[in-house]
Amino acid sequence: MTLRGTDPETVREALEAEDSLPGTAGFAGVLDGRLVRDSLGRVPLFVERDGDDWDFAPGPLEDAVLFPAGSVGAPGTEPRQVWPLPEPTPEPDHETALAGLDRAIRTATERVRRADRDLAVAFSGGVDSALLAEALDAPIYAVGFPDSHDLAAARTAADAMGRELRVLELEPADLERAVPEVARAIGRTNAMDVQIALPLYLVGERVATDGFDALAVGQGADELFGGYEKVVRLDHRVEAETTRGAVREQIRSLPEQLPRDVRAIEATGLESVAPLLHDDVVDAALRLPDELLADEDVRKRGFRRVAADSLPEEVATRDKKAVQYGSLVARELDRLARQAGYKRRMDDHVTKYVESLLEN
Repeated sequence: MTLRGTDPETVREALEAEDSLPGTAGFAGVLDGRLVRDSLGRVPLFVERDGDDWDFAPGPLEDAVLFPAGSVGAPGTEPRQVWPLPEPTPEPDHETALAGLDRAIRTATERVRRADRDLAVAFSGGVDSALLAEALDAPIYAVGFPDSHDLAAARTAADAMGRELRVLELEPADLERAVPEVARAIGRTNAMDVQIALPLYLVGERVATDGFDALAVGQGADELFGGYEKVVRLDHRVEAETTRGAVREQIRSLPEQLPRDVRAIEATGLESVAPLLHDDVVDAALRLPDELLADEDVRKRGFRRVAADSLPEEVATRDKKAVQYGSLVARELDRLARQAGYKRRMDDHVTKYVESLLEN
């Protein structure tokens, strides 16, 4: 397959209209002899840094770099951006904005339900994965170490929702085995990326073993709807001076982040499905007024308002930790690195440990 994500005619029409959100869940590949990748980079596409080879995975290339999101270009030539991320157009009426978001999420999840595949949901107990679990009515899987926040949160959320939860309790040996496989799949060895990808890969392995074809994830919700503390604090981690601007920064970070997550799941033989990143949901998110994004009291305010119509209040209002911390994967990977002689006094000791496992 030379084009993934949608049909060629849809991409041709998007090119002609320069429509950044043409109603897809992302696309990438070759169309009419040119490489294309959608505005949010939801489908990974890699090219040779100094050559004309390309692939959907970094491994087959000698020096792989990501093809720029929203761009078009013949292999081996300088790409041209044709699909910039649209500017926010806030809807002043809160109820109209919320109704549009609710409609978009229903449209996106219904498209997933209609697809011919056996699907499971990666479930952390947070509002993002809980809303997907409710909308898709698919089996739910949680992953983490036995004393982790994510497993505790997943269990209480599943109980509140009346759902059966399938749990994968990790051991340090699981990480040691999976680290080189994950690093090769995502084409990265830095500690943070590997820590984030590991839970996705490990839960994906379990889901694939159980006979499913695809794994649905809640990726994109924090970026689209103001889920990060830094977008409210406006600290050194963001350049923007407003919450709206900081949310915009986070959305722009997706083309770099998403290939990591998609490749981690694909390496298990599953299709990665992210309904909250469908074009309709992105468009609805860009129409939320500032008051429905985040403040010091509530993050993802508008998204939670929509989710509250389907979920128990304790689940719709719950905050959660980032997956690498909530699952305790970051803690345990750090411990493995130190046990292998890579002490914290060393610069980037976990990354050095990851690289050593690849060498072995």
